[in-house]
Amino acid sequence: MKRALLAVAAAVLLTACGSTGPAPAGPPTQGVDVVAGEQKVDAVAGLLPDDVRKAGTIRVGSSFGYPPSAFYPDPATRKPAGIDIDITDAVARILGLTVERQEAAFESILPALGSGKFDVGTGNFGVTTARLRTIDFVTYIDDGQGFAVRKDDTAVQPVTDLTQLCGLTIGTGAGTTFETTLTAGKDVCAAAGKKPYEVKVFSDTAAILTSLQQGRVDVVMSTINGLRHQASQPASGTRFLGEFHRLDVGFAFKKDSPLTPAFQAAVNQLIKDGGYDRILQKWGVTGSAITESRISPPEHP
Repeated sequence: MKRALLAVAAAVLLTACGSTGPAPAGPPTQGVDVVAGEQKVDAVAGLLPDDVRKAGTIRVGSSFGYPPSAFYPDPATRKPAGIDIDITDAVARILGLTVERQEAAFESILPALGSGKFDVGTGNFGVTTARLRTIDFVTYIDDGQGFAVRKDDTAVQPVTDLTQLCGLTIGTGAGTTFETTLTAGKDVCAAAGKKPYEVKVFSDTAAILTSLQQGRVDVVMSTINGLRHQASQPASGTRFLGEFHRLDVGFAFKKDSPLTPAFQAAVNQLIKDGGYDRILQKWGVTGSAITESRISPPEHP
């Protein structure tokens, strides 16, 4: 029975990464197209650089992982879905652009912006002080960092301080703010006279859940919305521990990109015309709404 549960749970997350298996059930409105009604707004499109406006396309590097951010509901068609997908497509419509989306590993997207491979990156990128040194952001949602454990693990309680993780093994994604937070806090346990926690980093998000279910990690650190969604799926066998640190999430651009004013205006137009609320309602994340998009705000305290 335990082996069967592990297999199902792995399939749930593998689908989130574009592999085989049925997708996890989403909110009742998951299949509704809430983007088609968006139209080009000339005043907003006029903020684009001339070369981009004339080309009519935008190159987007996208990371796919946990629902509801970006995933493949049907691996056979590999048609992407999720919050990142809908907001990107809606913003592109307002700007009069066609999205040229290329899937890429999460940790490779931000460096690729500097090289010019992509114009913009999406992947639930949180705005942090470290990233702001080399990346500009246009915010579109408020998400952040959270923790989850196996559903049958009642020993670990909501984490408000990293010392609560001392002696445990935490699984997280490579190149993420979660890895950065855990690495930066690695000495807190020794300072408190406790056994250090161990961090296991995975490039494959499916492997994180599998490791949790098999007991190779005790706790998972990932996005608030992703872990909350995962815990709502019975097959995952996980329990969401709660929020640890909120972060603005945004479109990522190379530093001083001329695209940011247009994207900010497009997100604000989407908020104004109601399309933004429809997208968040579709994916069950209205608690992560923002009232106004900002360009490269400081990291949440």
